[in-house]
Amino acid sequence: MAGHSKWKQIKRQKGVADQRRGALFTKLAREITLAAKLGGSDPAGNFRLRLAVQNARDNNMPADNIQRAIARAAGGGDANDLMEITYEGYGPSGVAILIEAMTDNRNRTVGEVRSVLTRAGGNLGESGSVAWQFASRGIVAVESATKSPDEIVDLAIEAGAEDVLVDGDSVDVYTAATDLESVRQSLLDAGLEVTNAELSMVPTTPLALDAKDAEQVIRLIEKLEDLDDVQRVYSNAEFPDEVFEAVGT
Repeated sequence: MAGHSKWKQIKRQKGVADQRRGALFTKLAREITLAAKLGGSDPAGNFRLRLAVQNARDNNMPADNIQRAIARAAGGGDANDLMEITYEGYGPSGVAILIEAMTDNRNRTVGEVRSVLTRAGGNLGESGSVAWQFASRGIVAVESATKSPDEIVDLAIEAGAEDVLVDGDSVDVYTAATDLESVRQSLLDAGLEVTNAELSMVPTTPLALDAKDAEQVIRLIEKLEDLDDVQRVYSNAEFPDEVFEAVGT
């Protein structure tokens, strides 16, 4: 599968996120609260909550913070006002962008998102304008320290993976959205080191960019991710190696 390792992008972003840990914990807590609100507070019967809790643990979020976020969903209050909104838009060179937000104030969030897109030379689109260019898939990131990439590929296929991307010492295992948990557990049972597991919106037709446009898009994505209400940003951009590495340092 062509493209850069999703996990390598996550690791680059986490390096920045470590510098603003408080903001990261707020976003993780918001995801936990909404997952518990929508599917119940028992992780055993709520896959989305299990995934959110695991992601929080992977980011060293204290257990007390996790429990408070779950309790917040049952306690009502401002948790009742929390809603999920997906915005669609375009960046430089017509790059398609999906923005997942959680907010208690729709007007505030859409204004902030529109402002960032406009300043970057992009624009906010109508609902459905770019979503058709993405597919919901699971991504399990595996380190290849203990097994060769070929061995990991074989194990992933046996576990039910749809596709595998090998990028240096990182291997991204792509699954159907409904198979993410079972594939992740199978890889763990096989003795592999799973470094990340998430549901993601994967572009069906990536758009290759030149160096100048690639850097602009990366900076735009970073600015969108810096917004308090924005949880995740996806694009169909495919970045040249030299730009990806330069911006990631």
